[in-house]
Amino acid sequence: MTAEALASLAETASDEASLAAAARARIARRKVWVITGQMAIALVIIGGWQIGTLTGLIDPFFFGSPWGIVVRLWDWALNGTAYGSFWLQIWVTLKESILGFLVGVSTGVIFGVLLGEIPYLAEVIGPYIKIVNALPRIVLGSIFVMWLGLGLPSKVMLAAVLVFFVVFFNAFQGVRSVDRNLTANARILGASRLQVVRHVVIPSALTWIIASLHVALGFSIIGAIVGEFLGSQKGLGLVIATAQNTFDANGVFGAMLVIGLLALSAEWLMAKLEKRLLAWQPANTRDGTIQGL
Repeated sequence: MTAEALASLAETASDEASLAAAARARIARRKVWVITGQMAIALVIIGGWQIGTLTGLIDPFFFGSPWGIVVRLWDWALNGTAYGSFWLQIWVTLKESILGFLVGVSTGVIFGVLLGEIPYLAEVIGPYIKIVNALPRIVLGSIFVMWLGLGLPSKVMLAAVLVFFVVFFNAFQGVRSVDRNLTANARILGASRLQVVRHVVIPSALTWIIASLHVALGFSIIGAIVGEFLGSQKGLGLVIATAQNTFDANGVFGAMLVIGLLALSAEWLMAKLEKRLLAWQPANTRDGTIQGL
C-alpha cells in the first residue's frame, strides 16, 4: 500500500472519529438542556405554588403547599401512617402493581399471539374481549372486591385487567403486521408452525409488545391504586383515601408524589429493558419509539 493510500485512510479515520466526537458532544449538550428545562419547569411550579400559599393567593387547606407536603412525607417516614409503616404501604402497592403487570403482560401476549395467528379464534372470542374492554374499570374493581375480598388478589386482578388489554391489542396488531413472506419462507424451509411463531412471529411483533409495556406499567399502578380506593387494608390508595376523608391536602399530594416517583423509576427500568431486548434495532429507531410514548 502506498504512502498516499495510508495517508488517505488515516485522514478518513480521523474524520470519522471527529464526527463521532461531535455527535457525542451534541447528545451531551441536549441532555443538559433537557435536564435544565425539566428543572426550570419544576422550579416554576413548586416556587409559584409555595409563594401563592404564603401570599394568600392559594388556600393551603384545599391545595396544600410544597413545604407542607415535605413535612407530611417526613412525618410518615418517621412515624408511619394510621395503617402502619409508610414503607409498608409503598411496598404493598408496589407488589400489587408488579404482580398485576406480570399477569397482565403474560396473558396479553399469549392471547394476542393466539388470536393473531388463528383468525377463527379471533372471530369467535373477539366480541367478548371488546365487551369486557368496554366495561368501566371501577365496575370490574367492585366485582373483584366482592369475589376476592379486600386483600391482595382483588388488586392484582384489577391491575392485570388494565394491563391485559393494552398488551393484548398491541401483541395482536404486531402479529397481524408480520411480513407473511417471512413466515412463508420459514415454512418452505421446513419450520413447523410452532417454530414459525417462536422464531419469526414473536421477534417481529416484539417491537409492538415492548412499546405497550411503557403504558402498561402506568396502568398497573393505576389498577392497584383504584383497587385500594374501592376497599383495602393497606396501600397508598388507602392512605390517599384516608387523607381525602380528613381534608389533608398535603397527604393527598404527598402520596401522589410517591406514586409518580414509583412510576418514573419503573419507566426507567423499562427503558433499560427495552434497549437490551431491542439491541438488534438501529439506535434511532429505539429512541424514536421511546420518545413517541
